[in-house]
Amino acid sequence: MIWLTWRQFRAAAAMTAAALAALAAVLALTGPGIADDYASGIASCTTQPNGCSRYIETFFHDHQAPFLAVTAIVLVLPALVGLFWGAPLITRELEAGTHRLVWNQSITRTRWLTVKLGLIALASMTAAGLGSLAVTWWSGPIDKAAAGNSPGFPRMGPLLFDARGIVPIGYAAFAFVLGVTIGILIRRTLPAMAITLAVFVAVQVAMPLLARPYLMAPVKSTIELPQTKIDMLGIQGRGGPLYLSLESQVTTDPGAWVLSSRLIDASGKTVGDTVPVSTESGPCAPRPPGERSETRAEQAQSPCLNELKRLGYRHELTYHPASRFWSFQWYETAIYTVLTLGLAGLCFWLVRRRLS
Repeated sequence: MIWLTWRQFRAAAAMTAAALAALAAVLALTGPGIADDYASGIASCTTQPNGCSRYIETFFHDHQAPFLAVTAIVLVLPALVGLFWGAPLITRELEAGTHRLVWNQSITRTRWLTVKLGLIALASMTAAGLGSLAVTWWSGPIDKAAAGNSPGFPRMGPLLFDARGIVPIGYAAFAFVLGVTIGILIRRTLPAMAITLAVFVAVQVAMPLLARPYLMAPVKSTIELPQTKIDMLGIQGRGGPLYLSLESQVTTDPGAWVLSSRLIDASGKTVGDTVPVSTESGPCAPRPPGERSETRAEQAQSPCLNELKRLGYRHELTYHPASRFWSFQWYETAIYTVLTLGLAGLCFWLVRRRLS
């Protein structure tokens, strides 16, 4: 039975192995150079008066395209496993009627399904694990730069979290068994592939929105305004309202996942983009005509922000710190493992009780 399953699967396995080998070769050739460039650049910029912010921004933009490309590969790989390995696995047998022939050769239904699920699920997890391992190693320096860039890609954020570490292994196992389960229920290959993709995408979207934020209690941090990052500070017209927009980023933890960012007043109530403060006179009044506009660095030290600080306005952030990355990786992998085992159990029940 193992030999038969391997013969049916070997073409897909060979194509996947070749694709992963090509990806690994490209990453192995380019990765050391990227790491050396980042290390040397950081060592040089730390001695400069302006620090490393400009170098990090330039480094990230120079490598943004390949960074997003390899991240997309890891994100798409589990879905492809579910579509092309999971959904056709049983439906192909059902449509051709070959499952009855195998069962008449002293092969029980349980053994038939166990070998198919076990062998190809292991291959799915191996492929996803190797791809994630190679990309995580290659993109290490770019991930650091991406977290400090604006707009940033924090390591705990949904994009990088789903394509790094061990969670792609859980995604691949779940996608594969999900495809098998839907194939058994639908019994038609193309409809099963379409439904597998839709369900898998829905689960992947729901996880960071509905489950992941609550795996652990988030951290709340309040930052004084002159110490936070200002996205926009200005006045519309003479005596108009003061507009203040804050960057949604934890300044002391660039790899964190920010769940909410808001401006609050002295009583803790949320304030919108317009701050109720006088702009006709006082520190927040417009600059005299003819003076140059403030740069963002000057805005951060402006008398207006100091006045807002005196009035009790603060920047409140709710976030998961970057130090929780591996805890969340293990928690989410465990969730997908439970889902995978539940679907596998359903597959065995369907094959033994309903499939004929």
